[in-house]
Amino acid sequence: MSHALYRLGRLAARRPWMMIGVWLIASIAVIAASGAFGRDLEDSFAVPGLDSQEAVDLLSTASSDQAGLTAQIVTTPIDDGATFFDSAASRDALADLQADAAALPNVLGTNDPAGALADGPEAAVQTGSVSADGRVALIRVQYPVIEELSHDDLVRLKEFGADARTGSPLQIEMGGDLFFSFEEPETGIGEMIGLAAAVIILLLAFGSVIAMGLPIGMALFGLALGVSSMALITYLIDIPSWAPQMGSMIGLGVGIDYALFLVTRHREHLARGMTVVESVGRAVATAGQAVIFAGGTVVIAILGLAVAGVPFMTAAGVATSVIVLLMVIASVTLLPAFLGLAGHWINRIGIHRRGSVASSASPRWERWGAHVSKHAWPYAIGVTLLLVGLTAPVLALRLGFPDEGTLPESRTERRAYDLVAEGFGPGINGPLVIAVDISEDASVVEPLVQVVSSDPGVAAVAPPEVDVDAGVATLLAFPTTAPQDDATLDTIERIRADAFPSVLDDSPAVAHVGGQTASFADIGQRVTDRLPMFIVAVIVLSFLLLTVVFRSVLVPLKAALLNLLSIGAAYGVLVMVFQWGWGKGLIGLESTVPIVSFIPMFMFAILFGLSMDYEVFLLSRVREEYLLSGDNDRSVISGIASTARVITSAALIMISVFLGFVLGDDPVIKMMGLGLATAIFVDATIVRVVLVPATMKLMGDANWWIPAWLDRLLPTVDIDGEAGLPEPEYEPLPAPADGGHDGGHDDDPDIDLEPVPALA
Repeated sequence: MSHALYRLGRLAARRPWMMIGVWLIASIAVIAASGAFGRDLEDSFAVPGLDSQEAVDLLSTASSDQAGLTAQIVTTPIDDGATFFDSAASRDALADLQADAAALPNVLGTNDPAGALADGPEAAVQTGSVSADGRVALIRVQYPVIEELSHDDLVRLKEFGADARTGSPLQIEMGGDLFFSFEEPETGIGEMIGLAAAVIILLLAFGSVIAMGLPIGMALFGLALGVSSMALITYLIDIPSWAPQMGSMIGLGVGIDYALFLVTRHREHLARGMTVVESVGRAVATAGQAVIFAGGTVVIAILGLAVAGVPFMTAAGVATSVIVLLMVIASVTLLPAFLGLAGHWINRIGIHRRGSVASSASPRWERWGAHVSKHAWPYAIGVTLLLVGLTAPVLALRLGFPDEGTLPESRTERRAYDLVAEGFGPGINGPLVIAVDISEDASVVEPLVQVVSSDPGVAAVAPPEVDVDAGVATLLAFPTTAPQDDATLDTIERIRADAFPSVLDDSPAVAHVGGQTASFADIGQRVTDRLPMFIVAVIVLSFLLLTVVFRSVLVPLKAALLNLLSIGAAYGVLVMVFQWGWGKGLIGLESTVPIVSFIPMFMFAILFGLSMDYEVFLLSRVREEYLLSGDNDRSVISGIASTARVITSAALIMISVFLGFVLGDDPVIKMMGLGLATAIFVDATIVRVVLVPATMKLMGDANWWIPAWLDRLLPTVDIDGEAGLPEPEYEPLPAPADGGHDGGHDDDPDIDLEPVPALA
């Protein structure tokens, strides 16, 4: 592979405009096709085999309206002293609001709180559409199933609400399933903050504006192409609306990270006097091969999310994998073209920083490596205890989905949620939709209503809707607790395990608990059940890959255990912040939320590939030094000195990009951003430059032990790709006037021109 990459890099550097033109044409074609033929991204949370999905399928088969999405229009008189019981103006405005909402496109129907009020306050309260104090009225707007809807339906509802508020005596707020399914998170803020931080870090690391700009330009190119392709990929698989933002977060981080490694290697080669074309070719053959290795593991791990058996997680994994794959391709094709175009100008227009990333070894990091090696036992024990302590909160991990009550108060969904909870109780925001197959026994409906109503976690059960012809009955049960409370999940479990059998054991009728709350609980349980299998599969894969690369048994085993510790620490921080509320105000979180069910799997898949990147970058240098000297202690110190600066710079970029997304409104994106930033921080600092050298010092020469029979079976992998490449081409040495020579180096005073040994 290294020879092919070497030729590809030289071609891109020699003909940069041709390669850039290919990318431009591809980008224009994809963006144009996406705009002309792309499909809307859709949020479908259907998961075959779950009890909640069985409820949806049963209602859909019977063409029941309850199978579709709902929206809620929540109103209260602006006059604090008025109620719907005593204010005719409020009742008239409510009647007009309901009639206009029912006339919206694709609306199947609404309830009629104004009509219920005509029968008197007590009758209105009994329908569940007016609160007991008469201050809050609830209009439920029923839509068809999600496949028959689009984002335009949400837009129309919002525009309707904005028009209805004008001159109305009512405060009008809206929320519900329709918002959850089609509301797209704001984009741009996190990306811009992350990019700004990356620019500063790269400028400080490289000391050159041009060297800083090349990774940024490449990442933006790849990101634009990847996000634009999502609307076309929907022809193959339904992509969730939030997947592009999550993919952008990952793609932006890895794209700049990979470019940093390549540009660093290229500048080292230039500092040794190689020609620009030769330097680019060798950088792509060496660092580029490591990029393909790391990016490939990220893609494989993320696609492994399919083992969860949750379609929307698989689709989001596909979307993220596409963006990461494009970043890898851009790193070995587009970036070399930029490097060839920049030539020796890559080291100009900058700040004077002697010892920038272009230098391979750092005396400060060498001293740090020696310090850790000298105190290996205290560091190994202390850091391990710290990481175990950070991981401990994982024992309290609770999976679920944030509801509208976790959104900022500036959002209408949050205000609607609060009004409903205040007027009707928290459970009204998460009704349980019980679907009953009565095709063979219709007599079970009333007993089911009675037994469900008697459950201590159920506040009320609406009058059942019975469709004898379709053979389906629908019950709406309102819990006494909020959708995300543990008590609500206990209520769902009791209804399924106790209430249903008490009525249906001797009947052919079958009942299922559905609705958004039950669906999210079921998805969380599915992920919980399959997460251990996924983690084991990823660890085994990482062990096998590192065994082949480093021809060692203990090094891969240590890497797997340390990866578990760094990721476990990130999980623990998520629990402390999002579930326990520690420091939640610092990230703009207004209330505690459960950990989103797919976040742990996503994080593990992504961090597996990223930690593999840093592991290979560090250990390849350590192993090179060990093979040359046979001195384990010296090779560990040398490896830290040669790679720690680049790893730290790369980690800072990743952390900055991920933390930029924490500032958005969406709790899901906040969670992913904080989790990834924490894990990268722990992995690149505590683990990579403290725990790894300490443990490698303690294990000594055993680090590189491998059974002879296994050594013979394993294929040879040259991860850095130097072996077998032709002799380097160097710039011709100019003849100075004094008859000496300058070593072939440029005399620009802003550039660190110390000769740097090649990265093997």
